Amino acid sequence: MVTFATLCYAFRGGRVLLLLKARGLFGEGRWNAPGGKLLIGETPEAGAAREMYEEAGLRVRDLRFHGVLNFYLGRSKKLDQTVFVYSSRLVKGRLKRSVEGQLKWFAKDRIPYDRMWDDDRVWLPPMLEGKGFVGDFYFGKGYQKLESYRLEETERI
Repeated sequence: MVTFATLCYAFRGGRVLLLLKARGLFGEGRWNAPGGKLLIGETPEAGAAREMYEEAGLRVRDLRFHGVLNFYLGRSKKLDQTVFVYSSRLVKGRLKRSVEGQLKWFAKDRIPYDRMWDDDRVWLPPMLEGKGFVGDFYFGKGYQKLESYRLEETERI
């Protein structure tokens, strides 16, 4: 069964918020944006806003949709996850730590790609430029290694 999820990038003062996933959680030890699985009946936009609040304590408005990431897993190349990517420059509140992990603001030119998922190097730079995209990413078993990908970029959205 395919999992539907979101990522939401918050921007403040030229910086982007990332979360270092806590030990024992999917993605542990990797930086990523707040996000997670959609609830039954929840729209991707509502899920992105909810996850940002739950994981970071921030309320986001005027979410900007950037694109869709499809993740295929293992030898069968079976679709495992579809992730809807959003961002917001209208962010209110103070950061609060959650069980999800450590939060930190990064300058766009200091993003820790070496401690992120392999696919982030492919689609995150265009997203930071305001572009849209649809990506298909093929990982080996357990998401250990990115084996191949296809990314279609669109103009600014």
